[in-house]
Amino acid sequence: MADSKYLVGVFDDGDELLHAVEDIRHQGVKIHEAYTPFAVHGLDRALGYSFPRMGVAAFLFGLTGTCCALLLTFWTMGVDWPINIGGKNFFPFPTNVPIMFELTVLLAAFGMSFTFFFMEDMGPTAKPIIFDVRSTDDKFVVAIDLAKNKLSEAEISKLLKESGASEVNVKEV
Repeated sequence: MADSKYLVGVFDDGDELLHAVEDIRHQGVKIHEAYTPFAVHGLDRALGYSFPRMGVAAFLFGLTGTCCALLLTFWTMGVDWPINIGGKNFFPFPTNVPIMFELTVLLAAFGMSFTFFFMEDMGPTAKPIIFDVRSTDDKFVVAIDLAKNKLSEAEISKLLKESGASEVNVKEV
């Protein structure tokens, strides 16, 4: 497998990074990812990310939990082992609400967790790419994959420096 070359721009401030990402993307450069020590509001829109669909997954997993709980309580109390207690019906809905709530929350939480880990490729065998260790402390880093851009390394490096990058490095992964 051939190594990928990334151009890594290091910024000192989150606002500088935000404006640099907007300027660089406006010039037609495709940015691989931006790494920050804390959330920078508006960075997701500046990077061109679409609206997250995790809420849809949460709803579907929760709906699955509710349906499973209804099926479980109906089957166990009404079909598999019906017990006539004082002439009450075999499927009392109010007594099953806590079970439905708990299974809804349980399946939604586990489903969203597994979906997140799967979609972000964060399994136990995944090896993270760390472009600059200082991005977890006090620096803001933008990584640009040179293979996916039409501009040369020198042109992108110049754009990064003009946008306020304190350092521009090449990293091979």
